[in-house]
Amino acid sequence: MSCQIGSSYKIKSGDTLFDIAERKLGDGDRWREIMNPNGTAFTEEEANNLETGQEICIPNGSPSTPPSTSSGGLTADQKRRAEQFTSIFENDTIELQYDYVEDIGDGRGFTCGRAGFTTATGDALEVVQTYTNKKSDNPLAKYLSTLKRLADDEDDDTSDLDGFENAWKKAAKDSAFRDAQNEVVDQLYYQPSANRADAAGLKFALSRAVLYDTIIQHGEGDDPDGLPALMKRTKQKVGGTPKTGVDEKEWLKVFLKVRRDDLENPDNQDTQEEWSQSVDRCDAFLELLKSGNLDLHGPIHVHTPNHDATIP
Repeated sequence: MSCQIGSSYKIKSGDTLFDIAERKLGDGDRWREIMNPNGTAFTEEEANNLETGQEICIPNGSPSTPPSTSSGGLTADQKRRAEQFTSIFENDTIELQYDYVEDIGDGRGFTCGRAGFTTATGDALEVVQTYTNKKSDNPLAKYLSTLKRLADDEDDDTSDLDGFENAWKKAAKDSAFRDAQNEVVDQLYYQPSANRADAAGLKFALSRAVLYDTIIQHGEGDDPDGLPALMKRTKQKVGGTPKTGVDEKEWLKVFLKVRRDDLENPDNQDTQEEWSQSVDRCDAFLELLKSGNLDLHGPIHVHTPNHDATIP
């Protein structure tokens, strides 16, 4: 049976509807919005007797989710500074690197483009598919089937992607390809991070920039290294979220410490070497918090052992 409403999800060992709502909807208390495939709500008894492999249906854009503004809660300049901040730590420049492509040995295959899309996690596939939808005759279209297989298997192997690096660089000269990257960033990272910020009651532009940067590096998956898990651990440490009355500065400070610890000791050991070298992005955010730059006004000077740049 397929879902009449929402997205299908298969119950895994140890899952509860509360935990699933926490991960997928940003608020565990929204578990009652999760439905059976036939569109009926779960009774208390059904919710307490889930079976591994059971299909459930998670709402897409439920009305009870506070709507984000068109800019995701950030002004155009705030969003630009947030993206330039991420670019410093992804590519060591405030200029978005649409043509970047490299296997950095972090267990994710090729890392590509302005946001570090990877061939093993599926976002590089999303970019190429979006680009191909815009322009079918392009240098990356021939890799679609291979990219889909790698994404489905979460496989970091690049041996079947001969010529992919040159094709990506060539495509980056095309404005349609750059537009495709921008669209995928907004769809997979910016808006989801804004929705989670809304659900947690985060108001500061700095807090939203932190979640935006985190989702790009850690993803929004169910794994212990994903943004939902980091937010859950933060909630446990501080006893709630700003939405429930926790001071936002304190929540953000603890979140950055939780994230820093995860970068040093990730559950996915394939990323450990690479991620442990990127803890300074958390330190840079903490410096902004200490300085009181909660609205991300410029200029922002980023100075760490690995990076030195100014964001106007």
